[in-house]
Amino acid sequence: MPATILLIDDEPRLRSLLARILSLEEYRVLEAEDARSGLKTLERETVELVISDVKLPDKNGIALAEEIKKRYPATEIIVLTAYGTIADGVTAIKNGAFDYIVKGDDNEKIIPLVSRAVEKAQLQFRIQRLEAQVNKQYSFDPIVGQSRVIQQAVDLARRVAVTDTTVLLMGETGTGKEVFARAIHGGSPRRKGPFVAINCGALGKDILESELFGHRAGAFTGASRDQKGLFAEADKGTIFLDEIGEMPLDLQAKLLRVLETHEFLRVGDTRPTHTDVRVVAATNRHLAQEAEVGHFRLDLYYRLSVFSIDLPPLRERLGDVPVLAEQFARQEAAKIGRRDVRLSDGFVQRLKQHYWKGNIRELKNIIERAVILSDSSELTPDLLPYDMQTGAAAEPSNDADTFDLATRERQLIRRALRHTNGNKTEAARLLGIGLTSLYRKLAEMDADTPTS
Repeated sequence: MPATILLIDDEPRLRSLLARILSLEEYRVLEAEDARSGLKTLERETVELVISDVKLPDKNGIALAEEIKKRYPATEIIVLTAYGTIADGVTAIKNGAFDYIVKGDDNEKIIPLVSRAVEKAQLQFRIQRLEAQVNKQYSFDPIVGQSRVIQQAVDLARRVAVTDTTVLLMGETGTGKEVFARAIHGGSPRRKGPFVAINCGALGKDILESELFGHRAGAFTGASRDQKGLFAEADKGTIFLDEIGEMPLDLQAKLLRVLETHEFLRVGDTRPTHTDVRVVAATNRHLAQEAEVGHFRLDLYYRLSVFSIDLPPLRERLGDVPVLAEQFARQEAAKIGRRDVRLSDGFVQRLKQHYWKGNIRELKNIIERAVILSDSSELTPDLLPYDMQTGAAAEPSNDADTFDLATRERQLIRRALRHTNGNKTEAARLLGIGLTSLYRKLAEMDADTPTS
């Protein structure tokens, strides 16, 4: 799309001549005869470059340049002067103008100057768009829903965001804990610092320790160079520790030291490293209960839960399902180049009847699948998984063969492993627990199995 240039000059002949020259260079040219009409044009149009005369009927062009730059900082301004006085040129540039042109200069001088100004403006507009995308990512805008439970969680997150307090986000897998963590970072004084995230349940102990705290070269086999670690990378920003309940106990002790002293030891180092970082942690486990049975440090739990926020499962906010589904449908349709997409009443009804064990993540995946399969702009029930079409995926019945939690847990683990053909990583994902947790539970199951 061609760049847009606005000409502001009360001399119609000169304005028309300059407009013709710029149009030949394939610029889109708008015209205004005074400052007032020029400012009105800027209110409704995105303009990369303004070329304005110094002497306008209603305002001095140099003062206008200053006003435009304050309102539209990405737009560049070139001032037209009749006599090319040094004083006018210096004042114009001080007021934010890109440069000035003496009326009557030949095109060989004007066109390159305009080209450079437009190029700078386009770069500034791109930066603005990128900053807007980043600000939206690190804001509360992506958190959709008007239900009381989600609004309460958002209100708590907004209140704590402006502080430097450690936050613990609690909720089932797929309830949007990382979205909340990013929003808290974006609403904090640390928003210009880094946001670093790590899943504590996805890595083994040694790798997790090295990733979090870094290591010295030669600290272990394969450590060929120094590594900073994520706590150092997140300095002046926020670190998000997802699935904190899966962190091994000895690493929990190191984390506690960071929270209390803002210092840590890299693997293989003897001198502590200081870090200024805010910690936001998340878990789908009941850490207080984990602490009671020795699976989580009680002192760390108290330190992390200074301010805790419970994120509701989707089945407790079914009124938000249609709004979330519409948002996901628009996003997925845009990815594959489709414009209009709407949800049929039957489709929405099936969504509201579903139990949503996988919460928002499950809903997003189902909508993505439906959009891909759809041959029209309307999403209908036949695009849903078979169990949702038949109602088989509604809330689970309570007629299980046992009410003993430990026995039921073992049954679910065995069922998940059968379903994934023994793939433990996939089984852990289906069960909504960390891989480390699954290995621990399997070890406990082996210990409980009588030997012959």
